[in-house]
Amino acid sequence: MNQDREHLRLLSLFHYVVAGLAALFSLFPVIHLVVGIAMVTHRIPEKQQDAETLAWMGWFFIFFAAGFMVVGFAFAACLAFAGHFLIQRRRYQFCLVMGGVACAFVPFGTVLGVFTILVLTRGSVRALFHGKPLPVRVASAP
Repeated sequence: MNQDREHLRLLSLFHYVVAGLAALFSLFPVIHLVVGIAMVTHRIPEKQQDAETLAWMGWFFIFFAAGFMVVGFAFAACLAFAGHFLIQRRRYQFCLVMGGVACAFVPFGTVLGVFTILVLTRGSVRALFHGKPLPVRVASAP
C-alpha cells in the first residue's frame, strides 16, 4: 500500500514536469504568430499585387499558431490537473484517460502515459482512489 502511494506521488510529480514541458513547447509557434501579425498589419514590405495574398497568409499564420498554442496549453493544463488528482487520489477515470492522451506527446508523454496506465490499472491503486480498503488475506495453518 505504501508502494502504491509512493508511485502515485512520483507520477504526480512527473505529470507536473511534463505539463511544464508541454507548455514550453506550446510557445514555439509564437514566432509564427508574430510574423502573421506583421503580415496582416503590413509591417512587412510587399508589392501592391501581393498585398491581399500576404494578408491571407498572415491570417493563416495567426489562426494556426494561436490554435496550436491553445491546444498545447489546454493539454498542459489537463496534465497538471491529472497530477493534482493523482496526489489527492480523486477522479480515477480522468487520470486514466490523461495517461492515454499523454502517450501522444512523444517521447516524455509516452513514457509517462505508459507508467500512469500501468500503475492505475492495479487493483490496489484503484481501491485507493475509491476509498475502499483491500480485503486482508489471512494465511491459514495447514
